[in-house]
Parts: sequence; C-alpha cells; structure tokens
Amino acid sequence: MISDKDVDIVPVEWTTEGSIIKVLGVGGGGCNAVNYMYGLDIKGCSFVVANTNAASLAEYDVPQKIQLGHSGLGAGTNPTEGRNAALEVQEEIAAKVLDTRTEMLFITAGMGGGTGTGAAPVIARMAKDRGILTVAVVTIPFRNEGAEALSRALNGIYELESNTDAILVIDNEKLYKVFGNILSHEAFPKTDEVLATAVRGIIEVISRPGYIDVDFQDVSNVLRDAGMVLMGCGEGSGPGRIEEAVTATFESPLLSDYDLKSAKNILINITSGKNEQGLRMSDLEKIDEMIADYVGTANHFKKGIVWDDDPAFADKVRITAIVTGLELDLSGLDKKAHDNTVIIDESFEWEQASKGGKTRPDPSRVKVDRGSGKPKPIDFGDKKPSLCVKPGDNTADLENIPSIRRGN
Repeated sequence: MISDKDVDIVPVEWTTEGSIIKVLGVGGGGCNAVNYMYGLDIKGCSFVVANTNAASLAEYDVPQKIQLGHSGLGAGTNPTEGRNAALEVQEEIAAKVLDTRTEMLFITAGMGGGTGTGAAPVIARMAKDRGILTVAVVTIPFRNEGAEALSRALNGIYELESNTDAILVIDNEKLYKVFGNILSHEAFPKTDEVLATAVRGIIEVISRPGYIDVDFQDVSNVLRDAGMVLMGCGEGSGPGRIEEAVTATFESPLLSDYDLKSAKNILINITSGKNEQGLRMSDLEKIDEMIADYVGTANHFKKGIVWDDDPAFADKVRITAIVTGLELDLSGLDKKAHDNTVIIDESFEWEQASKGGKTRPDPSRVKVDRGSGKPKPIDFGDKKPSLCVKPGDNTADLENIPSIRRGN
C-alpha cells in the first residue's frame, strides 16, 4: 500500500513536466523568483526549483524540487561549491528538467552568491549541449553587498554568457533609484516581478495564437545564440494607451541601459481586445512609428498581432518586445568590482619607488590582469602547472623569462 508520503501531491491545474518550456530557479534568488511566478499561475510552462540548501528548498510551493549536492547545507558564497553540487546530481537534473521533451529552458538565478553563480552555468551547458534553447534571466547584487559579491556576479554572468543562447541581466541597484519612496518589503519583490514579466511575456508570445502569428520557431530564431537580450512588456489603457504601452515596454527602469538602435533582431507582439475598443489600423501605424524611434532599423524584425476575446480586456493594449544582438557591456561595473586590479600591456614594467618619491602599486597587494580587464572565467580550483612547455622548448630559457611575460 502506498502512503501519501510516497507520492508528490501535484495540483490538478499545474502544468506537468511534459511541457516543452521549463522555468528553473537556481539558488535562493532564482528559487524566490520562480516561486513567485508559480503563484501567478502562468500557463504554458512547468516550474522547477533547485538549491543546495535543503531547508530553504522545502519552503517553496513549487512541487518539482531538486536538491543540488548531497549535504543540503548550502554553498555559502563559494561558486565552486555550487558548481560541484550541480555536478553531483546531473542525472537528476537531466531526468526532471532536460530529458522530458524540453525545447526551451529559462534559468533564473541571483548572481554573486555560491549556488546560483556556480550551478547555473553547469545546468545551462547541459541544456545547450542537448540543443535546448537556453535563456538565463539573472540579477546583479546591490553595491553595498561588496566588491567581492559584484566580482563573483560578473564572473558568473560571463560564464553564463558562454553557456546560454541568450542572457537578460537585471541590476538590483536600480531598486533604490526607482522605488526609493516605497516600503522596503514592497520594493524587493519588484525584481521578482520583472523576472516573471520577462518569462511570462516570452511564453505568452509562443503559446497564444494570433492573426499575425509569432510561434516557437520565431522566438527561437531571435534568441538562438543571441547573447545579450532585452525583454520589455508594457500595457496601456485609456486615451494615452499607445504611448503608455510603448513607453513601458522600452523604458523598463530595472533593465540595464543599452542603445537599442544597435540591436540586430527584434520581435514585437501586440495584443488588443477584439471589440469596438480595440486597435484601429491607424493605431498600429502609430505603434510602429514609436517603436522605430526606439530601435531604428534591425536586420530581422518580426511582429505579431493577437486579438483577445475576453470582454474584460476592453481597450487595453499590451506590447511585448524581445531585442537581441546587443553586446554584453558591463565595463562600468567591472571597474567597480576590480578597483584593485592593475591592467597592463606588453610594455609594462614594474618600477621600484624611490624614497620620498611617488608611491607605485605594490605588486604583492594587487591583482594583475593582462588585457581588457574583462573578468576571466570562474576559477573552480583546477590545478595548473606554473610553467607550461611544448615539446622542444628550452626550460632553462623559459625560467629566465618573468611569468608575466610568458602569458597564460
């Protein structure tokens, strides 16, 4: 006889693991966001939460859970622990998330800690290796969390960039600027709202048929190997509904600031009521003109139109925009995260400061980065020899060349 403890009780209305679109929260921040989405009853996808902290994992409402690693005690702020925890349960991740008819995977995570930063790239690589369209939606920590947290976050983002098709970055610091006048317990969930809006917007574009249809293949064409992506959703009603919807779509204050005119691919989906208050042809023309002011002329532009039969939709206009082909530029944040890094080139030479002279950087107290200053991939502790040689190299000669000159 099977007891209740032996089975998972899943709500009847919950989309099963058979959905081709999965939304996976990794680490505390990612799990919070996915739990929030689950409460919104978003259709057309299934949700999974994964964390190294077993006690925290048990608190989420999402039925499908994966404990990363075997200890259940968390990863602290060590991305290596998060990475290793994901590697320990690769078979479970594959069985519950990847090998269940999955065609598209959203990974949500907060960058800067241990689990999200370390585990998310591992799972992303597993998905991408299977040909799954893989999109990461991640956050950057508040600056008062320290330069180390920011440095970990940026390293994690660059690691994810090389293991996903597309990545959307949300800067938590903008909560101060945008929501400075509201209560803190109301402001912090705004990040979850933005994450949910981004994911729901793309899912609705795929799952809701329209007169001018945008299907999964259209979304895949825009997001596949796209790199940086911006995602905006806006809604308007009343006399200024068009201006309100377009402005909200392209000026989302929690998304990083980019020149949208440099975008290569743009997908727009417009939803209006199928009634007397719906959009007229002149309204559609106005929307096109306003969008062009933001994005210019892209190499690939796809627009869909959906008419909503629900009388409650009334005169509302909803616009979803997916913009890709933008270069991931976090150089301003890189500088804040690496203020104690000295950037050098081939002509650089250390100079000993003379007594009473101008103080030079002490090489024992700085990090040296040779190149642009872009964070290197996360160091997961793999051992490497201090002197790399090729067959026929004269080791004695190489030992007389400073390591900084020998390169990586």
